[in-house]
Amino acid sequence: MKSVNDAIALDARPQADRLSLEQAGALALFAMAGAVQFSIAAAQILLGIALICWVTLLIVRHERFEAPGFFWPMVAYGGATIVSAALSPDPRVSLIDCKQLVLFLLVPLVYRFIGGTRPHTLITVVVTCAAVSAVFGIVQYGILHYDNLGQRPQGTLGHWMTYSGLLMIVIGVAIARVIFGNSDRTWAALVLPALGVAVALTFTRGAAVGACAAVALLFALKDFRLFAVLPILLAVGIAIAPGQIARRYASMFNMNDPTVHDRYTMLHIGERMIVAHPLAGVGPNMVQRLYVSFKGSDSLVGPDGVTHINPHLHNDFLQIAAERGLPALALWLWFLVALMRDLWQQFKTGQRELAATAMATVVALLTAGLFEYNFGDSEVLMLFLTIVTLPAAAARRQS
Repeated sequence: MKSVNDAIALDARPQADRLSLEQAGALALFAMAGAVQFSIAAAQILLGIALICWVTLLIVRHERFEAPGFFWPMVAYGGATIVSAALSPDPRVSLIDCKQLVLFLLVPLVYRFIGGTRPHTLITVVVTCAAVSAVFGIVQYGILHYDNLGQRPQGTLGHWMTYSGLLMIVIGVAIARVIFGNSDRTWAALVLPALGVAVALTFTRGAAVGACAAVALLFALKDFRLFAVLPILLAVGIAIAPGQIARRYASMFNMNDPTVHDRYTMLHIGERMIVAHPLAGVGPNMVQRLYVSFKGSDSLVGPDGVTHINPHLHNDFLQIAAERGLPALALWLWFLVALMRDLWQQFKTGQRELAATAMATVVALLTAGLFEYNFGDSEVLMLFLTIVTLPAAAARRQS
């Protein structure tokens, strides 16, 4: 009898260890999804903890590696990025820049640890932390005088574009919960005004447009008649917006605005980079170094074709093609198509809240990505990859 009990105890110990590692990995990812909205350093430490738990399960517990289908185009894109870095004018600098590819491991991490009811809990964490961050930004604007283009609300983060990009994503997450969710809808609805106000106060036009695109998609998925609400919301926003905020967003349609001229500059310089280096691009982290060498004379942007020397081209599609080459752009588009195909299938088969949340996140990122290289922003990328993997993680655990 004693030997039987000993055998049972020995068999139960690995199961308990596996459960502990799974719980630790899940808790680390929950904390990371909240911390990324306040501190990239804290978020990456928590990501490291989750990675250690995952690798331990793979190696020590002999678990099989699993990832959703859209992960493999990301791997191919990462490979194209490394090739581009190796062919760069400064391979060392470009290869160091490739460290961001490690963030792609968030996909198998979330797929492994965030299943069952955990995706809904993680979304609640994200929305709650965004509410705190939004209030912080509103205080910065209203009390601390972060109320001009030189000093914009940025929460506790290092840049207003990162701050607004994260809030933009969470607006879509919160509205998806209000429209499609079965629980915590009231909390999401209460948080929404603060999120919308905080995004507007950052003066970041691309994030505002991205949030509107996400809302439009969610309305279309639910009921086209909801589009009638959009003009009302826009009219109210314009009516109550401070003068400098309203003028900032109106400047999108002003062809004489200096920032519009600068965007034309970037389009032309990016085009020249692609023509000169179509297969491997100029190399990761090389756009700023080579920016002036690709300048030209264009009547739209002034005699020298350059208003500022930009670190990137303020457009996801253009940046990837110019920096990493057209094959890398094709692989990135393959990833997006595969992701949206999977999300649409999941939406049709019943995972309406999670799939709608993820699709809104993709649309927000791509729309804002027409005006900003947000796929290269680590905080935004971390939250993006976490949210878009949730439907696949839930489906895996259910199966």
